[in-house]
Amino acid sequence: MTPPAAPLDLLLLPTWLVPVEPAGVVLKAHGLGIRDGRIAFIGPRAQALKLAAQEVRELPGMLLSPGLVNAHGHAAMSLFRGLADDLPLMTWLEKHIWPAEAKWVDEAFVRDGTDLAIAEQIKGGISCFADMYFFPKVASERVHNSGLRAQIAIPILDFPTPGAATADEALRQGIELFGDLKHHPRIKIAFGPHAPYTVSDANLEKVRVIAEELDAAIHMHVHETAFEVQQSVEQYGERPLARLARLGLLGPRLQAVHMTQISEEDLALLVESNSSVIHCPESNLKLASGFCPVERLWQAGVNVAVGTDGAASNNDLDLLGETRTAALLAKAVAGSASALDAHRALRMATLNGARAMGLEAEIGSLEVGKAADIVAFDLSGLAQQPIYDPVSQLIYATGRDCVKHLWVGGKQLLDDRQLTRMDEPQLNATAVTWGRRISGHHE
Repeated sequence: MTPPAAPLDLLLLPTWLVPVEPAGVVLKAHGLGIRDGRIAFIGPRAQALKLAAQEVRELPGMLLSPGLVNAHGHAAMSLFRGLADDLPLMTWLEKHIWPAEAKWVDEAFVRDGTDLAIAEQIKGGISCFADMYFFPKVASERVHNSGLRAQIAIPILDFPTPGAATADEALRQGIELFGDLKHHPRIKIAFGPHAPYTVSDANLEKVRVIAEELDAAIHMHVHETAFEVQQSVEQYGERPLARLARLGLLGPRLQAVHMTQISEEDLALLVESNSSVIHCPESNLKLASGFCPVERLWQAGVNVAVGTDGAASNNDLDLLGETRTAALLAKAVAGSASALDAHRALRMATLNGARAMGLEAEIGSLEVGKAADIVAFDLSGLAQQPIYDPVSQLIYATGRDCVKHLWVGGKQLLDDRQLTRMDEPQLNATAVTWGRRISGHHE
């Protein structure tokens, strides 16, 4: 006789369960069991109720899905939210953001800004996020304390940045942090050459060698604007993606963020190399950077994930809202109402993000054996009725205020919309204080 399995730590009984893998499935009257931080059971409710569980939670009117994966952002920039709005990318960067960063960004700024971003993301149903910002060691400490999951990319630029005087120093810090955290259950370190126009061939070469040696991801803004592409053609005689291909940076480890300009040659390079594209529609719309042709990429077999970008150019870290924008924009760009349907949009915001970060074996779908990174959306409200397809209602009729609960690795970080590990009034007060300081000096 097989001995009975140990009791579940927690049994969740929602109205709908959307595993994401297999694609397009909605399970009704099913339960999900968690043991030791992992999904230990998914099955019909009647079967679930026969299992021993330390805690059973009925979730009527709720949809359980994998936690959302925000595949691109700059967490600490939350403290610059709304600082320089309604400007084109290069003006925004050169005249406003870079000077503000030079003046304000230090370890305290990154600590407080990252905490603010983490709290906002937890409340929005995000269980894992990709971050690329200065003082990455501080950011990783905040992630560690919060219970959230993250990929922290070490920013690498040719000029001095807060916390690193040279690209070599940034790389050194990255290698050290990678070593320190390589066994961390929730944090992955990646390398983040900022963009083709801020990193030389020599420094990109170094990034490639290190990333290969450590098997680390490369996270980079690529083809964000038509100007960037044109500039590269003038300077190097080739498009940025072709230049990255020549330098050996394309491949399953590359996360190419934005990609609003895609020629047939670019598409072929992405497909051949199996690189991932991170789509940030709202930031691209706000900065008038262009449109990533998501449906074209998807049909060609490219892995496309979705990111919010930083709060300084979005201005929120609302991945559910971002996914809705992505679905609507994909239809307009493709000239087809059936482009990026609701189920694929949810996949883009979960499993595709996990895949881009090399975490698809661990997170991104609700499958037995995977980490219990789970979000419960409350679809019982007036604005969600009547419900024909809950996933459709989630993407097209639901805001992040419907996020009710969030678990990461089986630990509950949001309980009935309340943060369980973070002090919301304190976070608010700290952000207001920073705002006063910065606005007092910002011209």
